[in-house]
Amino acid sequence: MQIATPYLMFLGDVPDRLAAKTAYGINDWRPEWCVGQFRMEGCAADLGIPDLTLEEAVAKGCKTMVVGVVNAGGVLPDHWVAEIVAALDAGLDVASGLHVRLGSIPQIAEAAKRNGRALHDVRHTTETFPTGKGTKRPGRRLLTVGTDCSVGKKYTALALERGMRERGFDADFRATGQTGVFISGRGVAIDAVVADFISGAVEWVSPAAEPNHWDLIEGQGSLFHPSFAGVSLGLLHGAQADAFVICHEPTRTRMRGVEATLPTIQEVIDLTIRCGSLTNPGIRPVGIAVNTQALPEAQARALLSEAESVHGLPATDPVRFGVEGIVDRIAAEFPA
Repeated sequence: MQIATPYLMFLGDVPDRLAAKTAYGINDWRPEWCVGQFRMEGCAADLGIPDLTLEEAVAKGCKTMVVGVVNAGGVLPDHWVAEIVAALDAGLDVASGLHVRLGSIPQIAEAAKRNGRALHDVRHTTETFPTGKGTKRPGRRLLTVGTDCSVGKKYTALALERGMRERGFDADFRATGQTGVFISGRGVAIDAVVADFISGAVEWVSPAAEPNHWDLIEGQGSLFHPSFAGVSLGLLHGAQADAFVICHEPTRTRMRGVEATLPTIQEVIDLTIRCGSLTNPGIRPVGIAVNTQALPEAQARALLSEAESVHGLPATDPVRFGVEGIVDRIAAEFPA
């Protein structure tokens, strides 16, 4: 799908930053596309870009309003419908990464039709996927895995793409979630694929490549998360990852949205190797990515140093401190 840029980012009235992670991700990695934000009363998220009315957004050249939010079940709240209809009436296309299809809501479908505007459901694809085969294919692949949801798997993969390219690697980010698709312009939202075809979809996202080409595959969920482990496992098998990076948020004690206790980094390493060996017996960890945003710098550096000592892997916050150590490890473990 071709989504017209630039964007007006719609945040609705979400209760916190994490609920608007799609908008934050697009703004962080494609700021030149994000002209402004449209927030409803009570919204607790703020991208730090101008608040615009719909009319102001159109006057500034916005082409598409992006529903930049995530929530459990991917539903569109009823009280947002009128705002989306108003955006269509103002002359904007609308794009969404939610599970619910925009066109399935009669008021939105009618508004799009009468205004000749496009509706983009990024989480849904018209592509037909085979079941995964697990057959070894050329090229090298790295998968980001997590101790939980929303811990930095996408940001880590994107940071590695940038860092590896700067070092001369042939490397591409491969999107498996709606935000990644918005950022990269390609990929598939794995959590919207029928379960039998998840691993096949990942094989499609990361096809055969030149022997030294790296696909940096965006991880989803966690093998330990009661809600999303099925998606994470299918992704792991389809990726046939040669390498993986463990992503972690150190201030959490419970997994997001459930009462399950957060696993340790070592537990994630062990289970990833055990499960990933089904389609790639050579799978190995090459680094730890920790989201230290909530920590002062001295505490963050001490935590990373401890993680390196305990696990024998380079540890960093990819956004705050870069990915040089992990790239060094990749270069040493997988010489060209």
